[in-house]
Amino acid sequence: MTDALAARLAQLPGTELVVGFSGGLDSSVLLHALAALPAARARGLRAVHVDHGLHPASADWASHCTRVAARLDVPLRVERVQVAHDAGLGLEAAARAARHAAFRAAMTPDAVLVLAHHRDDQVETVLLRLLHAAGHEGVAGMRAWRRFDPGWLWRPLLELPRERLVADAHAHGIDSIDDPSNADARFARNRLRHNVLPTLRAAWPDADARIAASATRLREDADALDALAAAQCDLLCGTAPDTLALGGLLELPSALRRRVLGLWLDRLRLPRPPPGVWRRVDEDLLAARADATPVLAWRGAQLRRYRGTLHALRERAAPAQDWCLPWNGAEPLQLPDGFGRLAFEPSHAFASPFHVCPRRGGERILRHGLQRPLRLCLQETGIPPWQRERLPLLFDAAGTLLAAGDCILSDVAHAWPRTHGITLRWTPDD
Repeated sequence: MTDALAARLAQLPGTELVVGFSGGLDSSVLLHALAALPAARARGLRAVHVDHGLHPASADWASHCTRVAARLDVPLRVERVQVAHDAGLGLEAAARAARHAAFRAAMTPDAVLVLAHHRDDQVETVLLRLLHAAGHEGVAGMRAWRRFDPGWLWRPLLELPRERLVADAHAHGIDSIDDPSNADARFARNRLRHNVLPTLRAAWPDADARIAASATRLREDADALDALAAAQCDLLCGTAPDTLALGGLLELPSALRRRVLGLWLDRLRLPRPPPGVWRRVDEDLLAARADATPVLAWRGAQLRRYRGTLHALRERAAPAQDWCLPWNGAEPLQLPDGFGRLAFEPSHAFASPFHVCPRRGGERILRHGLQRPLRLCLQETGIPPWQRERLPLLFDAAGTLLAAGDCILSDVAHAWPRTHGITLRWTPDD
């Protein structure tokens, strides 16, 4: 195994290796094998153990991992996490989310997280995703190499059957932890592992190899679709990265359209919709009336339509409305959460202070010599309704509206570059 690892290691970027070390047989074999490679140590080989606190013996497991790492002379970091039982994810998914967050926290930029998933894990993953009606990307299983911010994730054992790891553990006298939760039939993966796969393998002895080979072919198809989706995403993305041209999106086949949307959300670092929400994208959002402004929201994100453009936004609380701040312009003004920041460039102190407030409706503004409803000016400018809710309004001491952010300027504010040599700048919150 060490020879195969050394060959693969030579092909990786020259960054440090961080082994996810649970203390179980799989990660123990992986850590021992990497610790035997001078090339791995030269990259700053180290390990991370995540204590989920879900078992009474979890502290003992952390101690075991500490002793093993010390014997191997590999630096170890123990991360204790809180698993969110009430996050609506299920215990397995919640533990995985907490574990991945701990891994990310322990990684430096461009570090390589090394995990001990093997072919048996891949087979289980493929079958579980089939049972969840996953598409190409899901049924293609786990990638051996992928981006994992702030670095990379590498699964060097993904083509090896677990029996190979068991043989290595016995051959080298590697001691490991046996987590009793691996036999708990409440978890779907365990039911599949202990009840379904033995029957499948008895009927088809080469079932694992065939399933893994199918996953590889599906991975190739998925990668080709990803490349096509990336090209379409680049083509449809507007001048703002969080917008997509709706017309071009609707012309795509449904399967490609969904892939483009998923990639776009990934680029924005927004969570993808859960399956139940995905099913509503076409019907509730994309097929709505041309003049409608529908919204589709899920935990952490939302999609909105406005004037032929699709917008992706982070989940945000309703903006505060009960505030009004004085400002003389001498220093930038940080506004309440959601309203951003106002500043003059260059800074300029006015003798009579302004007042900055949120919209309350019915405001009028002097533009081109005429008093006009602010509502109509915002519509004509094409500012989406949800952005109007967080647009700070600048009033003079007499209560005259001078500006809405820096999007709508009154005749007075429009003249400031000429009369005062300054420009009003509004920086929205992300």
